[in-house]
Amino acid sequence: ATQFADSVGIGSYHMDLHLTTTGDHSEFGSTLPFQIPLGALIPRRVENLLPACKNLGVTHLTNGCYRLHPIEWNIGEAAGALVAFCVAQKKSPREVRNNNELLADFQKLLRADGVRLEWPREAGAI
Repeated sequence: ATQFADSVGIGSYHMDLHLTTTGDHSEFGSTLPFQIPLGALIPRRVENLLPACKNLGVTHLTNGCYRLHPIEWNIGEAAGALVAFCVAQKKSPREVRNNNELLADFQKLLRADGVRLEWPREAGAI
């Protein structure tokens, strides 16, 4: 799965797509463990608004993995921690994501709280 430098958590779930009003059929399939990028939590056109569960910026396909409770909880935890971090730093969420030093400080805070930001590499993987 794609590695994200702005990861705020991880998830793993089989793709589970439901019927849609546009006629898409249900689909199920295996996926790789994935990271939750901070960029998916930051709206393009609105400032200082963050998702708390399922309402993040993902495609219909990736939503089939992101919409499950453990991943939603991780998204909510990251959003809450980001709000507290932004208030303390007097910065916007977008500023945190776009500034490597602020992003690293935020990710350090998440790790200190026990949030995993990446999956362990497999033994022998390059």
